[in-house]
Amino acid sequence: MITTTTPAIEGYRITGYYGIVFGEVITGINFLRDFGAGIRNIVGGRSEGYEEELMQARTQAIAEMEQRAAAMGAHAIVGVDVDYEVLGQGNMLMVSASGTAVTVEAAA
Repeated sequence: MITTTTPAIEGYRITGYYGIVFGEVITGINFLRDFGAGIRNIVGGRSEGYEEELMQARTQAIAEMEQRAAAMGAHAIVGVDVDYEVLGQGNMLMVSASGTAVTVEAAA
């Protein structure tokens, strides 16, 4: 599955459009990561716990989107956008990925 933020794929021609596909992940931030991030907020520095959680959620959202596109018969997803939201009291993270599922063939 080719997944790209661009509207086209270099060296390929889009032969079919299957519509917009989405992948969503909502994950809770556990108490220890939240506590560690609070301390880093005071003393400064990067919050590795939050960064790791964010990377995992993004990877899962993109993988879910790719699975949905494949189920439609698509070979690729173009125009991918990834959005992030904090939900609830700040202890839930939502990552959503969307794009257009397409079929492609090598350009002549």
